[in-house]
Amino acid sequence: MCKRGEKIRVVGVSRGNEYSPNHVDNDAAILRLAAEALERMGCEVTIYPEKEFVAQNIEGEFIFDMARDRATIERLKKLEDGGALVVNSAYGIDNCVRQQMTELLVANEVPHPRSFIISTDEKFTPSVFPCWIKRGNSHAMVKEDVVYVECREEAEVVMADFRKRNIPVAVVNEHLVGDLVKFYGVQGTNFFYTFYPTEQSHSKFGLEAINGATRGFPFDVKQLQAYANKAAEVLNVPVYGGDCVVSATGEIRIIDFNDWPSFARCREEAGPEIAKCIYNRIIHKLEK
Repeated sequence: MCKRGEKIRVVGVSRGNEYSPNHVDNDAAILRLAAEALERMGCEVTIYPEKEFVAQNIEGEFIFDMARDRATIERLKKLEDGGALVVNSAYGIDNCVRQQMTELLVANEVPHPRSFIISTDEKFTPSVFPCWIKRGNSHAMVKEDVVYVECREEAEVVMADFRKRNIPVAVVNEHLVGDLVKFYGVQGTNFFYTFYPTEQSHSKFGLEAINGATRGFPFDVKQLQAYANKAAEVLNVPVYGGDCVVSATGEIRIIDFNDWPSFARCREEAGPEIAKCIYNRIIHKLEK
């Protein structure tokens, strides 16, 4: 517990490069901006790479992180269980793994595509073409972890590849026709940012091109923000981003949700808002 007049000591944990495909610099930048904003609020911030955080057995009462490595997440869970404040929670990070995320969003009635969770040892049975087949047991790390297919034969090829790579479960989402919209948000603040992605701009794998040209279908941004904040609450990730599809009639369905993305398009604005979210939670914990 901090004594009156002392700086609040905060530990930051950066994301391993292998978990930031095509976004290493962007991920490092948003963590740095959040740390700098916390320092302006009077905190003393020390950032560790996630493997170093584990190897050195670092402890802290207040931690913010972009962790993805399994050992880091387990270490953070242990600290959380011991009373540490962790943003985003390691339990929330696990909730954003594809299978858990799909189950939680569907169970809590967050608008979502028709979805199926299937073992890769089984034949592909859903009749939902075209569709997306996604690695179910982790976040997407390579392009082959998220694949668009139009027929059963293509689906079986993907399932065979998943089996070969020891991926035990797949999540299948129906393909939605409409505009792809990306969003970033921070719970407990008014910050919410949306944009239409392109293959050349802030794309991990260039899959956005499959949705085709943006038509600019009108939609209610406040409604999307409400859906996104509900998803963030359900998944326990106050610093978040994601993707949705907007239909020609303005219907919104969330197709992906991420714990602490890069905020690449808006990081100068997002960094201080993320710091505000963390700081407010720290103060709330100190005042308990």
